[in-house]
Amino acid sequence: MVSETFNIVADTITEECGVPRDKVSLDSHVINDLGLDSIAFLDVCYALDVKLNIKIPFDQWVRDVNAGKINAEEAFKMRNLVAEIDKLILDDSAARQA
Repeated sequence: MVSETFNIVADTITEECGVPRDKVSLDSHVINDLGLDSIAFLDVCYALDVKLNIKIPFDQWVRDVNAGKINAEEAFKMRNLVAEIDKLILDDSAARQA
């Protein structure tokens, strides 16, 4: 089942990077399949920050990938990115209610 977050992320990739919407699936890898480079991914993250009213830790994600803490093959699959963004949304919501 495709979540609302997936649709927002997929639409944002289409809007920011010109990737055809029908190419974006839960199994897409944003670099290998969709062709985003680090600048394009940064643009997508910023747009999602604004749309979702969250702060995506782009710098931390890049450091973790470069340090080998995160497997880039898995981290940049849409389903995993969406799961991480869902966590950020939940954490932000919980922090606002506290």
